[in-house]
Amino acid sequence: MEDADLQLLSAKLDQLIQRIDQLRAENRQLRANEQSWQQERKQLIEKNELARHKIESMISRLKALEQDP
Repeated sequence: MEDADLQLLSAKLDQLIQRIDQLRAENRQLRANEQSWQQERKQLIEKNELARHKIESMISRLKALEQDP
């Protein structure tokens, strides 16, 4: 191979290595975001369940009040 070909190949390898590093960093960030969203989703589900239980309890109490003369 000629020196120019080697330099071109070396430059392309450097670009690929840089791109791989960028993709790895992006992947780490995406995974961190996913974990954060999963945690937020879990908290929202828990809040929703708590609200549902409270509403069911209120409905039960209202029904009990309606049945009392």
